[in-house]
Amino acid sequence: MDTVLRSRSRTVTIGSEQPFCIIGERINPTGRKSFAEQLRGGDLSTVTVDAVAQVEAGADMLDVNAGIPLVDEPELLQSMLRTAQEAVDVPICIDSSVIEALEAGLSVYEGRALVNSVTAEDERLEEILPLVARHGAAVIGLANDETGIPETAEKRLELARKIVSAAGDHGIAAADVVIDPLAMTVGADTEAVTTTLKAIRLIREELGVNMCLGASNVSFGLPQRHVLNAAFLPMAMAAGLTSAIMSTAPPCVEAVRASDLLLGHDPWGARWIAAHRARQAAAASEQEAVAAR
Repeated sequence: MDTVLRSRSRTVTIGSEQPFCIIGERINPTGRKSFAEQLRGGDLSTVTVDAVAQVEAGADMLDVNAGIPLVDEPELLQSMLRTAQEAVDVPICIDSSVIEALEAGLSVYEGRALVNSVTAEDERLEEILPLVARHGAAVIGLANDETGIPETAEKRLELARKIVSAAGDHGIAAADVVIDPLAMTVGADTEAVTTTLKAIRLIREELGVNMCLGASNVSFGLPQRHVLNAAFLPMAMAAGLTSAIMSTAPPCVEAVRASDLLLGHDPWGARWIAAHRARQAAAASEQEAVAAR
């Protein structure tokens, strides 16, 4: 089952037989005070810098979030999406909990977007799914509802089932529903990761849909976060995860690409070898530049 997303000029396919889809998490003002202040002042330069840097680091898609208190989020999200689309040619995940902002973002997006996100709450399903269907987009469905985040994998499966069924009622194919089984910080609950991994397996076995996580959540509040994230991602991939909104720091990207090779999603290691040669070439060019000074 494949989920196909498009930019103006590039297509990305998320699927169990495809290379893992890395969705860069950086274009988000949450926890980035200086970035939020820049956006409030109309300075979008960091959007361009972060977009280019993440794609160069290996992102297949980008998540774009404009959630800042006391701003016109629909207008800001439109501006950020236009800026990101001018800077890079990868598909974009439009990230907002505000219906008006999602509508505004989808209206300026050039391609087939991934909407982040809808929950299993009845009201949210009825608000967001018609919008997704109208724009021909795909959607991330979070396995939580008005009662919060389920403690068990079985309950997350139940909510995932509800989201997929509701999407079908609105004419959205199961292939265009990407379920988020929810990654929580292991620093607050030592069973958080094992519950998530179990949920991934259950959803893969019963529903067969693609899945996405906010992968960096597992390490929140802990030291050496990139190390923890890089350890978690191969576990999740082996369980059936097919994409993640994640850091594009080298340890995380390299862990994903190595897992693609080892899990049989990089035939003959073509991408792994190409990336290695590209790093060698970049290092050689840098050495030549230093020697020429």
